[in-house]
Amino acid sequence: MKKLLILFFLFSSSVFGQDLIPTSNGDIKITPILHGTLVLEYGGKTIYVDPYGGASVFTGQKTPDFVLITDIHGDHHNQETLDGLDLKNATIIAPQAVAEKLPKGSSKSIEVIANGDSKTIGGISILAIPMYNLPETEDSRHPKGRGNGYILDLGGKKVYISGDTEDIPEMRSLTGIDVAFVCMNLPYTMDVDQAADAVSQFKPGIVYPYHYRGTDGLADVEKFKSLVSSNAPGVEVRLGNWYPEN
Repeated sequence: MKKLLILFFLFSSSVFGQDLIPTSNGDIKITPILHGTLVLEYGGKTIYVDPYGGASVFTGQKTPDFVLITDIHGDHHNQETLDGLDLKNATIIAPQAVAEKLPKGSSKSIEVIANGDSKTIGGISILAIPMYNLPETEDSRHPKGRGNGYILDLGGKKVYISGDTEDIPEMRSLTGIDVAFVCMNLPYTMDVDQAADAVSQFKPGIVYPYHYRGTDGLADVEKFKSLVSSNAPGVEVRLGNWYPEN
């Protein structure tokens, strides 16, 4: 029996690619799911970020206490996926543009948060920051103020989730970020060079390139890792399995 349990643990870890980030009050467990979707576990709480890909991709995960949604697009606010999840005890944290689209009674509660707002919900501190395209234009795919990037404080560790953005000043000026999830897919967000340059400036302790499938396929995350390692050797680049079908 013990041997079977060990084999099950190894198998599940290899499937989900889980990482543990130590804090002063227990570990943060990070599980890449798909594209811009991930699961964070800390202090007995489970956080789903931008659930996408259907409820089946969360098989084996704990039911969420919180769901963070960054923007209105279907790979971030995916109502079909949300409808298939057990959200009866979950609080959804989202910008107003997303909250307006959520069906009533689809979760325990909805907390609307805007750029610059900070809230502590269930003991977790959440800061919403801008995410947008450059240059700012009227027909931008991601206009400033509509969507949120997020910074979570988990056990004294600051975890940054970029959402769909380019290398905006608000990203470049970040300080004290321990773990960052940074997007890079054209033509929707930024290219690998922009992402690496921004990361090399704000220097998180650990960075995960995520959300890197664009119209021409997957971005070159190995190039991203090489650029960051060369320009900011103190930053650890971790490559997760964000596209298990490839």
